[in-house]
Amino acid sequence: QVELVESGGGLVQAGGSLRLSCAASGSIFSIYAMGWYRQAPGKERELVAIISSGHSTNYADFVQGRFTISRDNAKNTVYLQMNSLKPEDTAVYFCLAQTSFRNYWGQGTQVTVSS
Repeated sequence: QVELVESGGGLVQAGGSLRLSCAASGSIFSIYAMGWYRQAPGKERELVAIISSGHSTNYADFVQGRFTISRDNAKNTVYLQMNSLKPEDTAVYFCLAQTSFRNYWGQGTQVTVSS
């Protein structure tokens, strides 16, 4: 079992920045990748970024160099630095931990970008 706790969401003006954090606990040895998804009202959940245990990364096209995912294996924490935020980035952001058996999700953190 893996537990994920997210933090760092909030309200920011367009062009601003936020840093999301997701701390993992429990069977962390089983995690091989962690990442972030988001879900806006009325839309499906979509990938934002993902990072492997070896720090290989993959980003959604809409990130366009604005977001950076990183991972501190010693702290079992994954981060998402979001810069140049746009109103269309408004969504609930969910942390993901992938293991060989199943995916685990955090409870989500709200990010609201005002114009």
